[in-house]
Amino acid sequence: MNSFNSSGNDAESPQDRLRKMVNELPHKPGVYLYKDRLNRVIYVGKARDLHKRVSQYFHPSRRMGWDPKLKALMDSVYDFEVHVVRSEPEALLLEGKLIKDFRPRYNISFRDDKKFLLVKVNLNDAIPRFVLTRMKKDDGSRYFGPYAHSGALRSSLMLLKKKYHLRSCRAHTPGEREYKHCLDHAIKICSAPCVNKITMDEYKKNIIKACDALEGKNDELVTDLHAEMKDAAVRLDFEKAASLRDMIQDLQKTSKFTRKFARPLPRSINPKKDLSDLGDILGLEGPPRIIECFDISNISNTHIVASMVCFRDGFSEKNDYRRYRIRSVEIQNDFASMAEVIRRRYARVLIQQIRRPNLIVVDGGKGQISSALEELKKLGLDSIPLIGLAKEFEEIYRPFQPHPLQLPKDSGALKLLQRIRDEAHRFANGYHQLLLKKRVEESLLDEIPGISERKKIALLTKFGSIKRIKTFTPEEISTIDGISLRLARDIKTWLLRNSQDTFEADTPAPED
Repeated sequence: MNSFNSSGNDAESPQDRLRKMVNELPHKPGVYLYKDRLNRVIYVGKARDLHKRVSQYFHPSRRMGWDPKLKALMDSVYDFEVHVVRSEPEALLLEGKLIKDFRPRYNISFRDDKKFLLVKVNLNDAIPRFVLTRMKKDDGSRYFGPYAHSGALRSSLMLLKKKYHLRSCRAHTPGEREYKHCLDHAIKICSAPCVNKITMDEYKKNIIKACDALEGKNDELVTDLHAEMKDAAVRLDFEKAASLRDMIQDLQKTSKFTRKFARPLPRSINPKKDLSDLGDILGLEGPPRIIECFDISNISNTHIVASMVCFRDGFSEKNDYRRYRIRSVEIQNDFASMAEVIRRRYARVLIQQIRRPNLIVVDGGKGQISSALEELKKLGLDSIPLIGLAKEFEEIYRPFQPHPLQLPKDSGALKLLQRIRDEAHRFANGYHQLLLKKRVEESLLDEIPGISERKKIALLTKFGSIKRIKTFTPEEISTIDGISLRLARDIKTWLLRNSQDTFEADTPAPED
């Protein structure tokens, strides 16, 4: 995969520089990423021909006919980069991965992997096995993919099953059902761990080897298949040789994308250098390898929640993400909310002896810093470096420092902090939206004639709950766009007649 981006010549105007970049693009399939002045990815797209596709955006005759969204996008574009791939399906997969990684604000699709197959295996199962799925869940399983070539994927899984004698039947634990004659075991493509024909340690080693093959670490397997193919050709068994050739091609189709893009791409930063610079700027003992970042999310007094994201060596560790529903704060108070989430997180760190971060980042300024530091002192953890990153001017606040630190906009250390802060914000907002969606689904408003999905969301966003809606007058309710005074009176009357306290129970949520 080849990459192209700007040289950053300050003597040229942005438009001249972009036009030169467009003229140098190859006529090849790939993915393009538009960036703003802060070097944040704001749009990701794919193309069969990068030169033709990207040049369309910058053609003067096209600008006048664009809709407001596209005009706003192009007004925000300050730079772009492209990544050349081998084929259009590969570009489609890379586009999906990058949209999930960067969450650009101008992209509205690719929010899940429903279009393509994934391979799932839970190594914690008594007898792990590969399963095909189209939805990735936070269930402790390992996932591989997505894969554009479903036929090649199924063929590869069958090859791995035969090679490593893996089980494919559905019983998850030994003894779930009485063992009967197993055809797969009879023809020697399953090691029958359910009846102790092989020890579980040996079986799990084979599963891990198969996982490595899916990740692209399959050179030994491909070499063996090539040797078998040549041997079959020497014996004039051309049908067998052709079958082995197809197996090799299917395995390469299945594993090449996973192998090339095993980590989220692209990263327009040098994580090692940026972490080193950040450590020097903050006066730390070394690069902060483990960074935990906190963000508070609330709309009015509805579902005040918080998030904690973890980055290790500059890359996100999503298994260590945590989300919280704030318990002790009933009205908007970011300082008190931050104090609660810091207290809960690091009390658990002490109790469970979880490894401590090298740097704690909070979204905010002096107030959030003071609240967090006070809680860390109570826990005896105030030796952990702590900073705040304020959104408005991207200033870094530090304890006991009267003035914030402002880094250059092109600083790699600042971009790293922005990426971590933005990920915490995205994760907190996602949890907030999930709780609001659950509340909408359970709401009594569903049963009131004339209340659409949009109006339900507007009511709950404004007032927070049915209990609070009942406390407002019809005139106050009718201030919401789309709700007339007559409808507001109907809402008020209906809720007073039918609502029960049981409808106000909070939805349980996984928390740290």
